[in-house]
Amino acid sequence: MSGQGPLTGVTVVELGGIGPAPFCAMVLADLGADVVRVQRPGASGAAANPVLDRGRRSITVDLRQEPGRALVRDLAARADALVEGFRPGVAERLGLGPADLHARNPRLVYGRMTGFGQDGPLAQRAGHDLNYIALTGALAAIGRPGSPPTPPLNLVADFGGGGMLLAVGVLAAVLSARTTGAGQVVDAAMVDGSALLMSMVYGLHAMGEWTVERGTNLLDGGCPFYDVYACADGAHQAVGALEPQFFAELVRVLGVQDEVDLTRQYDRETWPHQRAVISRAFAARPRDEWTELFTDVDACVTPVLTMAEAPTHPHNVARGTLPRDGHGVVQPAPAPRFSRTPAAPPRAAAAPGAHTDELLAGLGLSAQQIAQLRAAGVVA
Repeated sequence: MSGQGPLTGVTVVELGGIGPAPFCAMVLADLGADVVRVQRPGASGAAANPVLDRGRRSITVDLRQEPGRALVRDLAARADALVEGFRPGVAERLGLGPADLHARNPRLVYGRMTGFGQDGPLAQRAGHDLNYIALTGALAAIGRPGSPPTPPLNLVADFGGGGMLLAVGVLAAVLSARTTGAGQVVDAAMVDGSALLMSMVYGLHAMGEWTVERGTNLLDGGCPFYDVYACADGAHQAVGALEPQFFAELVRVLGVQDEVDLTRQYDRETWPHQRAVISRAFAARPRDEWTELFTDVDACVTPVLTMAEAPTHPHNVARGTLPRDGHGVVQPAPAPRFSRTPAAPPRAAAAPGAHTDELLAGLGLSAQQIAQLRAAGVVA
């Protein structure tokens, strides 16, 4: 049941979980892969996340029973990749580890999503996004000086350093398998991925251009021309006027040319004065008035939109970035975009187990055999 997109013809088995592994599976499904999500019977009838769970077929299987585990091995035997997010060792104890599945399908790419990785002192420890970025220097770098670090939602470890990098790793390994005939294990740890996302910042620190003092640097709100400002109505504008020509336009539109020395933009001694002038200017008008004034100006100034507002912004509407599905739910569009093999609109999230009979029939099981598995509680 491949979709439309560059991954049409690629088959992935997803052992259902939460957060980053499902996001990886969603990305692969968005790009056309046929992703089969294996969920536990207790999840039957549970509400699916209408965005994160989109695009997959779903089968409910009791992995505590050997016949259920055998079904997963059958699915993996026909797949290009499998994605799981268990703690290290859990899949092996279930008989669903890499060695078990490679015995039948040596080309299989086995994608593993964990917080701390498959080895190391913390490998067996529980954690969440905030814990992982805390260990990489990323969390300490986000926030205002004199205040605790600011949790950046769960975008950095779960989705950027976790699910997205797992998708990259799975695709790289699938390409390798098609060349060599040999699959492999992809160990995607959110600590590793979060650290990788900090590459530029670590580079700037090595060059002496970034300090460990939070909120004092060029891109962390420390400089007045890369920050967020409150407007008269309490809404905000985002300013990213790093280059001199953009800074000059910012100052011009704000009407503070006589108060800011453009030649000293990067002189840190002037930053407190710049910030005071820019803050006062933005506070004089509501956000949407500033948006109108900056609309046709290259000053790197944009309104800070809420999730309720973003889908209606003209640019997002023109590109279809945040469309609504048939139920009125905002669905971020698949990305990136492809000229020859564009992705199709995502299929709605399936209820757990919605495709159980279909998938079992695809494995060659008869209606009687499926009924027997259901009666035994192996599937639901």
